[in-house]
Amino acid sequence: MELKEQITEITNKYITDPSFFLVDVIISGNSGMTKIKVILDGDKGVSIDDCASISRKVASEIEENKLIENAHVLEVTSPGLDQPITMLRQYKKNIGRKVEVTVQENKVFKGELKEVYDDKIIINAESGKGKKTTYALTELPMKDIIKTNILVSFS
Repeated sequence: MELKEQITEITNKYITDPSFFLVDVIISGNSGMTKIKVILDGDKGVSIDDCASISRKVASEIEENKLIENAHVLEVTSPGLDQPITMLRQYKKNIGRKVEVTVQENKVFKGELKEVYDDKIIINAESGKGKKTTYALTELPMKDIIKTNILVSFS
């Protein structure tokens, strides 16, 4: 079993709250230093304490089972604002938020995420600027989505 699969399995074992879920495990670095980044999310977010708790348990099991021989760093974190949405569950938890969706041929849509289905999302897409801004419900098939980011509004 590859290291990524092992870390995924270990992490999932310690996610006991059903509102939490594993988004990704990213392994990087070279033979001198391995960096393991575990990205957790939750239906209502993930706190620093939640990440710390999972981190301690995963780190302990990595050490006990001697999964990594060389020096390593383990980071357990929640997705940052710059991190694209990758899972259906993340789309669902962000209904009502403003998103930027890039689809095939690099066409970009911005608007409020209104509905989420297994095979598509619906956003209230903006077009135009200022007083000439219009909105239209726009259906975007999941298979055409390259990237979706949450847009932060400070207003």
